[in-house]
Amino acid sequence: MREIEIEKVILSAGAVGEELEKASKLLEIISGMKPIKTAAKRRIPTFGIRPSLKIGCKVTLRGKKAEELLKKLLAAINNQLKEKQINDEDFSFGIEEYIEIPGIEYQRDIGMKGLNVTVVFKRKGKRVVIKKIKKGKFPKRQKTTKKEIIEFMKKMFNTKIIGGKNDSK
Repeated sequence: MREIEIEKVILSAGAVGEELEKASKLLEIISGMKPIKTAAKRRIPTFGIRPSLKIGCKVTLRGKKAEELLKKLLAAINNQLKEKQINDEDFSFGIEEYIEIPGIEYQRDIGMKGLNVTVVFKRKGKRVVIKKIKKGKFPKRQKTTKKEIIEFMKKMFNTKIIGGKNDSK
């Protein structure tokens, strides 16, 4: 019950209009799944954003497929993470250009685009909080900590963590 595992990997890209279609196509090429479009909830006049305007897209991957894709995505950033990118329960990083991902070719109709990657962790028993009938409590000790995520990434993916107390600059 104390072992942590990857719950899901979320790929996301923000754009509006024609650029949103390109971002959606990019996520579909990388993940092999159809992305969903996300809509704005509030009005931000300076950016021309209004409620229900489609402003981004995302794909959620789980299981073995998520782990395989995460290996490729970590290779795009030289298998390095900054300590400030890691939080309790998850970590996130960005890829500036999708052609850095191994096995992905340049697509002329998409152009140069980037994407964000978020990896969420869990322990066994988290379903107790999510289920609708007989919902239970999830104690604080059952949540994954930043330190545990760092150890997991070093052990499973051989990831180097930059910016920690042990690194010399």
